[in-house]
Amino acid sequence: QVQLVESGGGSVQSGGSLRLSCTASLSTRGGYCIGWFRQAPGEEREGVAVIDVNGSTTYRDSVKGRFTISRDNAKNTLYLQMNTLNPEDTAMYYCAADLSAPPGTCAWYAREYSGTGGALTWGQGTLVIVSS
Repeated sequence: QVQLVESGGGSVQSGGSLRLSCTASLSTRGGYCIGWFRQAPGEEREGVAVIDVNGSTTYRDSVKGRFTISRDNAKNTLYLQMNTLNPEDTAMYYCAADLSAPPGTCAWYAREYSGTGGALTWGQGTLVIVSS
């Protein structure tokens, strides 16, 4: 099992930036799928961006070019740099990991995941509010 703790959420105006952090209890040096998900009010939880066991990244179409996922293995920390935020990005953002997901499943999490299924371990979430 892995424990995940997110931080960095807050309120920002449209066009602004935020960086989320997720500290993991296991090394982030590879070996498992880890990424960011979000849930807007009244909506299903969806994938945002992931890093797979090989270090490859996948993004949801709506955030490509605006969000960047990265990791600092020395700190066991995953980041999500969010630029050019808009009100549609308002959501609770969660860090999650699947210790057994192959690269194809990991990429699917980012592109098509919806709901609460899958073999994912979740953090507690951090709230991002983008005002117009």
